[in-house]
Amino acid sequence: MVRLVHYSDIENVFDAPERAARLAGRIRDLSGPDAAVVATGDTTAPGVLSLVATGRQILDFYAATDTLLDTFGNHEFDYGPDPLRGLVDDATATFVSANVRDENGDPFGRDEGVVPWTVRPIDGATVGFVGVTDPATDSLNPMAAELSFDEPVAAARNALAQMHADVAERGDELDYAVVLSHLGAGDGDLARELDVDVVLGGHVHSPRNERVADTLLVRPGVNGESVVEVTLGGAGSAEAGNDDEPPVPTATLHEPDGADPVDGLEAALEERMAAADLDEVVDRVDDPIERTGPVVHGGECRVGNFVADAFRWVLDADVGLSNAGGLRQGDPWVGGVTKADLISLIPFEEPVALASVTGAELRDVLREMAAPDVDFGEDHWWHGHVSNARVVWDADAELILEATVGGEPIDPDARYTVAVSEYLLHSDHEFPTLAQRHRVDEADIQYEVLADYARERGIDPEVEGRIEIRNREAVAGESR
Repeated sequence: MVRLVHYSDIENVFDAPERAARLAGRIRDLSGPDAAVVATGDTTAPGVLSLVATGRQILDFYAATDTLLDTFGNHEFDYGPDPLRGLVDDATATFVSANVRDENGDPFGRDEGVVPWTVRPIDGATVGFVGVTDPATDSLNPMAAELSFDEPVAAARNALAQMHADVAERGDELDYAVVLSHLGAGDGDLARELDVDVVLGGHVHSPRNERVADTLLVRPGVNGESVVEVTLGGAGSAEAGNDDEPPVPTATLHEPDGADPVDGLEAALEERMAAADLDEVVDRVDDPIERTGPVVHGGECRVGNFVADAFRWVLDADVGLSNAGGLRQGDPWVGGVTKADLISLIPFEEPVALASVTGAELRDVLREMAAPDVDFGEDHWWHGHVSNARVVWDADAELILEATVGGEPIDPDARYTVAVSEYLLHSDHEFPTLAQRHRVDEADIQYEVLADYARERGIDPEVEGRIEIRNREAVAGESR
């Protein structure tokens, strides 16, 4: 029986070394001589430990789990192309990427061992793998702006053709073809357009396990909440005794709870973390502040209000705006909140920027909290949090019923300043109305701003009616 053990988007799991060691333990429990461990990006970043180690904490994890293959997610480029090249060169896992090109337009990382496809024997079967990354990565991640990304379906199709030709030249044939994908919503296109058995996905932070056009599509969710076990079948694409009908790949999602942590991994990660000296307590919280996916993407929430307030405070802006996708999920804040906790929430070395927009543009920005052009979220997700503003949104009609700043209706001809993550001025996928032309000032790195605000004003946000979503009874994920 041929199996794949798949993880992806583990991101902040390293901020709790014991949890990372337990996740590795579950992966090792599921692995074996008939299995290969593979990943599909956003495994090196973001996170506190990732920021400290520039993503190299994944090297400990690869070794602990015997990870065979990985592909690039958008966050693999958080520290720039050169640190990533060094990480790839040192990794025990092989990176598979068919559509990422470097600053010169050449395939990224070929000198360091990146391959567009690879064929591996697994329990007597010949399994081929192709890797692709979201082509919007150069927009999603400013550190990848000098790179380019080929259209993924065409790139994967070309890589599959090369792989089949190479295998045939050796007098063999593939038993199974698998795509390692960090496309998110684009996985369906891969299934419909390509002749492959399985698409192992990532990028979207919710689990998936379904068939599209006779192809199995799975993804494990975020932060190690599950590990995917895929059963392909046997060699020859058919089970013994059932040669007429090839087996249909199936997947099971396993939680890491209950697994024994991998010996030595927790200590290795803690040693990397200790070098950062991030234990300063900036404030104390009595009522736990949640930061799960349903909370930050469900509308107004306490942690979103805290960030938007801090952004507005540091630049004395008319409005503070935080994109929900920039708030990383993790354990609730309760008791002493440390600087490491703040970095864990926004682990990006980007400043808070000040944008100047017209009132008409501001209304467009507020509308984009509900309807951004993104392919890494679910349809019902809410994508923004505000300070000194109020928005009433009709989810059925998809329009703003009310929009105010400082309690006054927005004047379409007036100008307003908005404090935001610098990323929003770079990206044209989240809040596309905002652009570099709107920049007028900037402050410190985002997590430093949160720390300064917490020291001066404390951490005690409340839900105040800043965002009201009407006609949304059938939409999931509204819990606060």
